[in-house]
Amino acid sequence: MERMNTKMKFLFVWLTLLQVILARPPPDEAHGAPRYRPRPRPWHQRWRTVTVTIQGQAAATTAGCSNLAVSSSTASKRSYSIDFGSPDGWTALYPQNLPVVSTRAVSEKTVLNPETTLFSDNITPTLVTSQLPDITSSVEAITPTPEVTQTPEVSQPAETTTTTQPTSTTDIPNTVSVITSVNPSETLQILPTDVPIESTNTGTIATDAPTSGHITDQPLITSAIPTPTELISVTATVPSDYTSAPQETVSMIVPNIFAAPISTDPPPGKISQRKDHPAPRIGIKSSGPIGTNKFYNNFFLGNQTSPTYLFPYSVTWARGGGASGTWGMAISHVEGNQRVYGQADAGTGAARYYINPIGIHSVCLSAKELGPETALTTDNMTDFSSLVSLRPNAQAQPTIQFPLVQGAGFVTAVYNGGQPLVQTGVFFKTVTRPAKEAKAGMTKYKLHLEDGTTWLVYAYHTRGEALNLQVVNNGLAQATGPFWGIVQVAKAGDGEAERVYDLACGVYATGVELSGGVNGRMGTYRFGFVKGGMYNSPLAQFALPHHLGSFDDGTRGKVTGVRLQTPTKGVAYLVLADSWTMVEEELPTGVGFLPWSPEAGEVRGLSAGVKTFIKNVALQEVSQDMLQQSDQNSMYFSGKALAKFASIILVIRDMLGDEALALTALNQLKQAFARFAENRQQFPLVYESAWGGVVSSATYVTGNSGADFGNSYYNDHHFHYGYFILTAAIIGHLDPSWIPANKAYVNMLVRDVANPSAADQYFPVWRNFDWYHGHSWAHGLFDTLDGKDQESSSEDTMASYALKMWGTVSGDQNLAARGNLMLAVQARSLNAYYLYEESNTVQPANFIGNKVAGILFENKVDHTTYFGTNIEYIQGIHMLPLLPHTPMVRRKGFVREEWDTGAYEFFAGGGFDKGWLDGGASLTWYLAYSAALGGL
Repeated sequence: MERMNTKMKFLFVWLTLLQVILARPPPDEAHGAPRYRPRPRPWHQRWRTVTVTIQGQAAATTAGCSNLAVSSSTASKRSYSIDFGSPDGWTALYPQNLPVVSTRAVSEKTVLNPETTLFSDNITPTLVTSQLPDITSSVEAITPTPEVTQTPEVSQPAETTTTTQPTSTTDIPNTVSVITSVNPSETLQILPTDVPIESTNTGTIATDAPTSGHITDQPLITSAIPTPTELISVTATVPSDYTSAPQETVSMIVPNIFAAPISTDPPPGKISQRKDHPAPRIGIKSSGPIGTNKFYNNFFLGNQTSPTYLFPYSVTWARGGGASGTWGMAISHVEGNQRVYGQADAGTGAARYYINPIGIHSVCLSAKELGPETALTTDNMTDFSSLVSLRPNAQAQPTIQFPLVQGAGFVTAVYNGGQPLVQTGVFFKTVTRPAKEAKAGMTKYKLHLEDGTTWLVYAYHTRGEALNLQVVNNGLAQATGPFWGIVQVAKAGDGEAERVYDLACGVYATGVELSGGVNGRMGTYRFGFVKGGMYNSPLAQFALPHHLGSFDDGTRGKVTGVRLQTPTKGVAYLVLADSWTMVEEELPTGVGFLPWSPEAGEVRGLSAGVKTFIKNVALQEVSQDMLQQSDQNSMYFSGKALAKFASIILVIRDMLGDEALALTALNQLKQAFARFAENRQQFPLVYESAWGGVVSSATYVTGNSGADFGNSYYNDHHFHYGYFILTAAIIGHLDPSWIPANKAYVNMLVRDVANPSAADQYFPVWRNFDWYHGHSWAHGLFDTLDGKDQESSSEDTMASYALKMWGTVSGDQNLAARGNLMLAVQARSLNAYYLYEESNTVQPANFIGNKVAGILFENKVDHTTYFGTNIEYIQGIHMLPLLPHTPMVRRKGFVREEWDTGAYEFFAGGGFDKGWLDGGASLTWYLAYSAALGGL
């Protein structure tokens, strides 16, 4: 282990040394299973006084009552009944035609006409004894809560009765029941006073990276590579017509690179098929391939209750638990000041991690029909969206459906005749209903919560009655009857936000149609939102920082000033538009197989002395046993070994000019690759139709879900298969005649990770790459509280580069163009979210000193790795492998800040130990790479 750590440290050193050539200025320049801990929850005394409120005006406090009866049921709760100073109730003091709305303490400053205050708990009492103005004409009357004791049918005035209003069909934690007093003229809703309530706006945090589905070994081939006993003998004869595959056409024009599928054929016959998978499809109604690395996966994994991160909002099926006890969907948004930071590093001062609390149920949308038998189902899943339904039981029709789309401006619920419940675990402070509709037919409520936030609720009925909410207690408002239509929730930060939401309410996205094209070095991609609801209203969607930086002029003009903090990607801005167009003006069309930099372009030439030195190294490395080294029990390690030898052979032919030696070694590489194309490896691949994809059979055989980094559960497929695709691209470049016989196999791997079209019925669309976030997610079918994650940003771009190069050599212009566009998008997004220069304003200022993310989750960023906390592990996992496209992603400014040292001399020096090399890396490639970019 000590030697292992030493090897890893040296590996890290020489990897970082390579970066210097990218950072060195010209001579004339001046220079889990997660653990959880609850955060502190302060206790507060509330309900200090009771005030009857009449349509927004403070009518009377308990001081104005002739009798106040107190009954103590427990040590902490007291029930009150009120008799006002008239035998007929309070009608002697106030006109009978003014209905009582609530009985919480309010002040005249708190309640403003023309809003109807349904509920308030302002602790300042106000006693009003003067004549009230006639406001009945400007404010809509609020009907009494339906589930109260009705006035008895008698000829004489009845006595006042007092009942306790049930909170809902189930108990709600940390809330109090409303005491309902019924008299002949009105119904009073009164809450107890001096009840200690535990604050529920802090949530919980996960402090460790989840390891479910991940092994803890280094992602490096660390077994010793034996020195070859004899050097390879050149046996191949170079044909006179020996040529390379066609080069990329820089000037190509492709109108829609997402339109056509790569193939619609079934996987090759050598790939066996089965219908089962160890991860059950819980509550899934859709048939066909399903995205396994998507934001909505938690809805059908585990117990279906881990959060789903829409950005900026998150939603959680509480399943009757948590702060609200709801059986509906809990909605949360976390501000930056609610984050928890890890201990600061002694050297850099940067926090080790930052995490957003989970479990805060700010607003919950539910229905009275939902309870312990509630079933959650998911269907209509795409690469951007899903439809989540809540049913009273598994056999029932949906009561509520939630169309969930990344970046949604509202969380939208579609009610199908259920009786809505609006709940909260943070607790209502005031609930008001403006008399003026936001737009025709649109009911609006404003929820002011105990944490100081304001949430807007909009409701549009498509049949039946409008939504009429009655506050039952400080955690529940209940509709007076069934509701058909949409209910939308948004967090309002200020007056401008409310005005924008008023304009955009009533419409919501149900999906996204992705399109795009390239014209030379310029690429565009477009999100065309599929709309539901009021089609004539503008659609509100939140854009992330990398979107904002690439919007075309038309889209940029529709960005509003409404902004919300996202969990891990800075501040999102609300855009009012039915489509977005993003432009990338610097596609890497000039990047090929050889070393490249933005300044020098592709570099092929080396000096004679450098060539001689590198050729001696290459002869040693290419003489190693390719069949043995690539015969691993892991697709990941096997792919890395194959790609290593492919890069050596590439250097030998295209940079050293020894075609005979290259062709001899290439024949051996083809044999090693054939083991996998013929599916004869230790754990053959299998196509399983339960989820729709090609996976390692390792878990099926061993029962270990973490085998091969969780490949069978769809972890890391773009890493694993990316190395095979890259190897195939190099082989096809060196020998185009090899491509036809192997094209179906390689395209199968491409389709598994990056299928662009729903016309392909065998694989989901875009399994790994997330076009909303601008990078991939490596996390597969494992339930986690902090959402999807990805560790290695450099292997993410390796996969995109491999797609580009395979598309180039195989003649698939669309694939090559998509690879170019993906790399350009990643260069933008990774420098905002993964790789941190000092000028980074997206990530927290006290975190960017780490220079790299470590592991980026949807809900947290942890400067660590799954295989250790050594600094060489954390920084190195965002370097490996160094490829021609690397300088466009790991830019000079970043590299200069991360490390400031030297490169070629280190590798060429006599003190270099080949044992420091990972089995997936070659000294040949890194010598050629650093020498070429160094001008040697």
